[in-house]
Amino acid sequence: MDRRHVLAGAAASAVLAAPALSQGLVRWRMATTWPKSLDTLYGSAEALCRRVTQLSEGKFTIQCFAGGEIAPALQSFDAVQTGSVECSHILASNFLGKDINLAFDGGLPFGLNMRQQAAWVHEGGGMALLRDLYRKYNCVNFLAGNVGVQMGGFFRREIRTVEDLSGLKMRIGGFGGRILAKFGAVPQVLPASDIYSALERGTIDATEWVGPYDDEKLGFHRIARYYYSPGWWEGSAAITAIVNTGAWDSLSEVNKALFETAANEQHTLMMAKYDARNPDALRRIVGAGTQLRIFPRPLMEAMYRASFETFEELAGQNADFKKLYDAWLPFLDNSNAWFRVAEYTLDSFRLTSRIPGR
Repeated sequence: MDRRHVLAGAAASAVLAAPALSQGLVRWRMATTWPKSLDTLYGSAEALCRRVTQLSEGKFTIQCFAGGEIAPALQSFDAVQTGSVECSHILASNFLGKDINLAFDGGLPFGLNMRQQAAWVHEGGGMALLRDLYRKYNCVNFLAGNVGVQMGGFFRREIRTVEDLSGLKMRIGGFGGRILAKFGAVPQVLPASDIYSALERGTIDATEWVGPYDDEKLGFHRIARYYYSPGWWEGSAAITAIVNTGAWDSLSEVNKALFETAANEQHTLMMAKYDARNPDALRRIVGAGTQLRIFPRPLMEAMYRASFETFEELAGQNADFKKLYDAWLPFLDNSNAWFRVAEYTLDSFRLTSRIPGR
C-alpha cells in the first residue's frame, strides 16, 4: 500500500473516531427570566443545572444564563420554542400574552396552593393537559419550583377600598393584572431588573414580585411605604422548566430521567428556601419602617367574585381554557374540602395561639 492510501485511511479513521469521542456527551444552555441577585429563583435554576451535571457524571451539562444574558428575560419562552436555546426556567404566568391558558401552569387567582398544585399536576391529570398545551409551542414542561403564596406587593399609598385601585399603575404579571384592570388599575409587565427604577421614577405606583426575601433584595421597601398581603392572584406561583421538543426527543432515556429528577428536587428545595428565609426578611423590612397591611376583606371579596366570573367568561370563549378549567375546578373544590378538615383546622388554631411560656 502506498503512502497516499495510508494517509487517506488514517484521515478516514480520524473522522469516524471524532463522533465516537463525543458520543453520549450533551451540552445545553438554559435561559432564565431572573437576575443573578435572586439566589432563590436564579439560584434554583443554577442548582438544577448543577444537579444534572452531577448525576450524569459530567456527560450531560447545562449552562445557566440570567435574564438578558442570552435572551431578553421576557423572550426566554420564545427562545426555547424556536430552538435558540434548549431550555428555560420561567414563571408561566409572565407569558399569558402568548396564551392565557398558561395560567393553569403558573397559578390562577384564589387557586391551588403549592401542595395542591403539585397534586393536580402529578396525580390529578394536570400534567397531561399541560403537556398538550406546551406541545403547541414546541416545548415540554416540568414542574421545577414554587414560591408559595406571594405578598400583595409594595404601594406608594394605602389601598382601603376597591375605588383606590382606579388609575393605579402596577407592575403585576399574570392573571392578576387582568382582574385588577376590571377595577380601573393599569397593569404593566416588567422584568425584575427594571422594576426598581420604574418605581423610583414614578412610572409605576405599585409592584408585586414574590415575597419578603426577594423583595428585600430588590429594594422596593426603600421607595414604597406600604407592603400588602396576600398575593391573591396566585394561590401559589409554580415555576416551570421548559425544554425544546426536539432537544428533549434527542436525549437518552437516562438523561431524560436525570433532568426530570433534578426538576422535581428543585420543586421541593425552592419552597424550603423561601419558607426558611421569608420570616427574617419580613422582620427586617418592617423594622426599616415599612408598614405592613392586609387587603381589606371587601376588596378581597370583590377580587374573588371577579376572578371566578372571568374564568367562566373565558371558558365560554376559549375551548382550551374550558377543557383545562373543567378539569381544574372540581379538583380545587375537592382538595379544598379535604384541606378544610385537616390543614386549615390545625393551622387556624396553632397560628393564632401563643406557644406556652413564650
